[in-house]
Amino acid sequence: MAKGGPRRLPDGRTAHVVELVGDGIAVRLTDLGVTMLAIVAPDRVGALANVLVGPEWPELHPAGGAPGPDARMGATCGRVANRIGGAAYTIDGVHYPLVANEGDNQLHGGPLGFDKRLWTIERADATAAVMTLVGEDGDQGHPGRLSVRATFVVERATLSIRYEATTDRPTHVNLVAHPYFNLSGSGGSALDHRLSIAADDYLPIGAAQLPTGAVVPVAGTPFDYREARAVGSLIGGADEQLRIGDGYNHNFALRGQGLRDVAVLVDPASGRRLTIASDAPGLQFYSGNALGDGYVRRSALCLETQGWPDAANRPGFPSTRLDPGETYRAETRFTLDIVG
Repeated sequence: MAKGGPRRLPDGRTAHVVELVGDGIAVRLTDLGVTMLAIVAPDRVGALANVLVGPEWPELHPAGGAPGPDARMGATCGRVANRIGGAAYTIDGVHYPLVANEGDNQLHGGPLGFDKRLWTIERADATAAVMTLVGEDGDQGHPGRLSVRATFVVERATLSIRYEATTDRPTHVNLVAHPYFNLSGSGGSALDHRLSIAADDYLPIGAAQLPTGAVVPVAGTPFDYREARAVGSLIGGADEQLRIGDGYNHNFALRGQGLRDVAVLVDPASGRRLTIASDAPGLQFYSGNALGDGYVRRSALCLETQGWPDAANRPGFPSTRLDPGETYRAETRFTLDIVG
């Protein structure tokens, strides 16, 4: 379906809804933050349900409550998703202080990140939508005028998301889709979902939720998802990293390069299976530890394909730097089908 009718927001802005329909899924999104509002898919008996967890609209939440401070459910996060330590970085000897919004850190692009912006709908039809945004030089402290394009395409039971960006000054870019999944569609606990992640290593975090800089093998730890297992199987253990993160809130160092399968999530009860393919070097797994008012703790799992957190300050991490004349590109595909 094409562009939907307008919706007046509390701050006076007007947002629109776009619906994309394939043979196996239907996706609803809005130009406010290029936020996914729903992904509807059948279970093993054909019953349809929304497998995304989040509010009806980005500014509305259950029982009048507020989302968790990191929620941004379904939104596009940028210009630099995840955390930048000390809300600052240096490029070519120039220090850029950023607008902090999580203690001393900048999280998901700042208090007025791309998830809070109204994007321009360039095109919308039955199966595809293209939206654009310009982040001006100095936006949330970041250098460079950044021109961004987000393309959402539904084909059969796959949602493909492609981000592109160019800049007129050296900057950092890490554009990330931020969906929260509960494949049962019921909103209950997601701890019985079975997850596998194509990663041999993960990044431990410190008290500020920033990577320590170490890259640690998952073998012998609760972070070993190389073979599928229930998310709740080890989340309650005594591991220090689980204590620091209050569960999982960690980046996994994905194997391989280019577009490849990086994670699989299965709900045994409904039979729904989500396969995630991406060209990203990392995947942030957040086990829904603090979803905010009106949401059941750990009733949704966030799986974000991304550049590594705080890469702007970590020369040993895969670079998020973008220079003039270059084009940033990132692609992720979500495919839903049935098992069992």
